[in-house]
Amino acid sequence: MQRVSKIISIANQKGGVGKTTTAINSASYLAKSGRRVLIVDLDPQGNTTSGLSINKNALKSTVYDVLVNGDNSETAIVSSRVKNLDILPSNSSLAAAEIEMSGAESRESILKKALEALDYEIIIIDCPPSLGLLTINSFTASDYVMIPVQSEYFALEGLSELLNTIKRVRAGLNPRLELLGVVVTMHNKRTSLGEQVVAELKKHFPAKMFDTIVPRNIRLAEAPSHGLPISEYDKFSKGSQAYKKLAREIEKRLYK
Repeated sequence: MQRVSKIISIANQKGGVGKTTTAINSASYLAKSGRRVLIVDLDPQGNTTSGLSINKNALKSTVYDVLVNGDNSETAIVSSRVKNLDILPSNSSLAAAEIEMSGAESRESILKKALEALDYEIIIIDCPPSLGLLTINSFTASDYVMIPVQSEYFALEGLSELLNTIKRVRAGLNPRLELLGVVVTMHNKRTSLGEQVVAELKKHFPAKMFDTIVPRNIRLAEAPSHGLPISEYDKFSKGSQAYKKLAREIEKRLYK
């Protein structure tokens, strides 16, 4: 089978920065543009899974079973309600995975092996808010890392640690890993602080900032409780327009 063309980790060890929102909505718009897309929910909270209308407590097989029990990833994959978009789901059982994987041989490459035979154009991995073994597995399996950053006071805190982790993985486990870009999320353009954070990020990542800035948007916040990406919940909202634009930027960077 064909190797996956492009694998993207969406990561930031800070919680609440819009990782899951970015994973679901970017993937949805990439799928709507005709790409075959898989989301891997690598967060034990399972918010990506429930955000795509999957009952995470009724699953026979999840990413945990793939990583720990050696289940075939194809048997755990579930179709979403969006054409061309599938998900490798998770639930709270994934919380024990890091401990159970820690004694395994080539423990950093378990996810990479599990994804190798899958036939998708793009795989997006929603990482947990930490830099533990699950995130290292994601980076080892990926071609790119994309970092969502909330435009707030502590936005830059922890970013150097994340970038150092990417460097270490590139040096020791995955030389092809590179930063796809940094995207500003939950932005309130009415505050001078938000604008200052954007300016600061542009200074730190001049070539890697996405032009798209995702605004704070009620419809975007409501969509997961309906189990829908914003493209299906309210395609005319500002949040939807932002993620549609971001998906186009991602495609440009992937297929430049």
